[in-house]
Amino acid sequence: MSEHAPTMPPLRAPRPLLRLLLTLLGVSAAISFLTCLRCLDNPRELLLNFTLTTIYTTGLWLANGYSVDWLDKYVGWKQSPAKRLVLTLLVSLVGSLAVIVLVRLGYILYRQQSPARLFSAEYVDGYVFPLVITVLISMFMHSRSFLLGWREALVRNERLQKEIALAETASLRQQLDPHFMFNALNALTSLVEEEPKLAVRFIRQLSQVYRYVLDARQREVVPLAEELEFARSYLFLQHIRYGEALRFELPDARQIPAHFVVPPLSLQLLLENALKHNAASVSQPMHLRIELDAAAKTLQVRNTLRLRRLGPDESLGIGLPNLTARYAHLTAEPVQVARTAAEFVVTLPVLEIMN
Repeated sequence: MSEHAPTMPPLRAPRPLLRLLLTLLGVSAAISFLTCLRCLDNPRELLLNFTLTTIYTTGLWLANGYSVDWLDKYVGWKQSPAKRLVLTLLVSLVGSLAVIVLVRLGYILYRQQSPARLFSAEYVDGYVFPLVITVLISMFMHSRSFLLGWREALVRNERLQKEIALAETASLRQQLDPHFMFNALNALTSLVEEEPKLAVRFIRQLSQVYRYVLDARQREVVPLAEELEFARSYLFLQHIRYGEALRFELPDARQIPAHFVVPPLSLQLLLENALKHNAASVSQPMHLRIELDAAAKTLQVRNTLRLRRLGPDESLGIGLPNLTARYAHLTAEPVQVARTAAEFVVTLPVLEIMN
């Protein structure tokens, strides 16, 4: 969720904007009366004081508001609280001081006085009160940002846990489905009678598939090398079932950087979907290809597109949206889905864990 220009939350809709303007005017009016009681007998001075106070209040509010949005883009409270606190103070004070100096310079020029008075003892002493207002505004804006970020993190974490649980349930249902086991046992029966050595390998691969499913569902991400090894075992089992009707290519897991990770069972979901939704035969085999672009940090899963009709209970249509939602909570990079006349292509972002 970097190219967007910073926007202040209060300026996103007409009603919040009106509420903000009324609030600023109310605060400015209160400050004007409290700081210039002698102006009550001089409407002109009262209006001038109110105008300056409004400019001060609005400028300080905008400076602190935009600084909140700008800092939220680059440094979050959750990731680096100490760094964020220091930057908050620096940016707030520098921005606010710039607003105060500009407003005072405008006032001096309006009075047709020398700009040198900006640094005179009279004006330097007058910086204290605006800076106090700045501290109050800054505390409000940045406290609001922290609380909103904290609430968003809680909601996001709760939603992620729910989606992970749904993904685990869907993955277990697919892998432990009676039809999958029935087909695997049928293939194993034939192998035991005809090719005992291959049958032993089949049992080992089947065991690895089930062990990986049970282990990986406890983790948020897994090494890409492990996910590819699982995909190879899974496709080996499917190849025994489909024979020459299924052909596949995978990267060598031994050459995958150790810090590359992906959500667990991502590939299984895509491979299962490809086999479920498309027809495959010896004359028109299904081609499955997984390609890693290490430089772009993407993993592409390609399959031959030859759609077949599915029964109403064969597909719930939640697998790919669920995977996309899981990725959305881990990275700003989207899952990309492309469909041509001959292929269905899903591009997954590859995440990194640096030691």
